[in-house]
Amino acid sequence: MSDSTHAWSTRPETSADTTAVHAINSAAFETPSEADLVDALRTDPAAWIDGLSIVTEAADGALVGHVLFTRCHVDGHAALALAPCAVLPEFQRTGAGSAAIRTGLEAARAKGENLVLVLGHADYYPRFGFTPASGFGVRAPFEVPDEAMMALSLDPSRATPRGTIQYPAAFGI
Repeated sequence: MSDSTHAWSTRPETSADTTAVHAINSAAFETPSEADLVDALRTDPAAWIDGLSIVTEAADGALVGHVLFTRCHVDGHAALALAPCAVLPEFQRTGAGSAAIRTGLEAARAKGENLVLVLGHADYYPRFGFTPASGFGVRAPFEVPDEAMMALSLDPSRATPRGTIQYPAAFGI
């Protein structure tokens, strides 16, 4: 299905959404690791940024998707890590994840953020403007295929840092 199949509603996560967000991430991935990562990041004031955990709501108000942007650094300079992005299996490929990502990127831009990094599917994230991070002079702190480590500048008129990504402690990297 295309992104236009549903008119998804998106909004920042609230404290009432914690259980549903955990369930979405648990259902979307093979292990609970991503759900546990979100829970750990939520308790890290150096990583968590209010308003950058975005949920997607179905017409009935049920939460079906989630995307999280948290603080990371590139050689000491602030950046954002997009991870994870999760949608309940029965709503995947309906635009629920794309809607959350677009809302999150706009919220990040409104907060004055610039560099966003994602380790993900090279056939998915370019639709949002992501390109290989190597083109920005940014690299992961571990071996990863060049096309999978991607970056996006929310304001191309601003300089972006170069160097190695430092993820929050919860990532275990």
